[in-house]
Amino acid sequence: MASRVFIDTSAFYAILDRDDSNYPQAGRIWTALLDGGEALVTTNYVLVETCALLQHRLGLQAVHTFSQDMLPVTEIQWIGPEQHGAALLTLLTANRRQLSLVDCTSFLVMRAGGIRRAFAFDQHYREQGFEVEEAI
Repeated sequence: MASRVFIDTSAFYAILDRDDSNYPQAGRIWTALLDGGEALVTTNYVLVETCALLQHRLGLQAVHTFSQDMLPVTEIQWIGPEQHGAALLTLLTANRRQLSLVDCTSFLVMRAGGIRRAFAFDQHYREQGFEVEEAI
């Protein structure tokens, strides 16, 4: 059985933005994950965040590429009312401006699903004790 890897907005964005400083590394990691048959997981909150960021910074063509090329190989975990409430409570309890509600939902889904690895360029994943994919 393939291991599961959570994909964050920072990774999706870096794969699609050639001007992003993480672009070369992101491409290598994405290819290695696909070639390795890893099960890629994200949330609907990450999808909304990623689409908004891509549309604002790169335009609708990037959103199209994201939806046509990346989403079909990604399992989407849908955040429900209970998960949203728990993540919001986590955010408010953490009282950290740089930590987002999307981050908190991601950590909640990862813990609930036993996902230990993340493909992310966001230091919060390491701070939360998750393994972060490194370039090969």
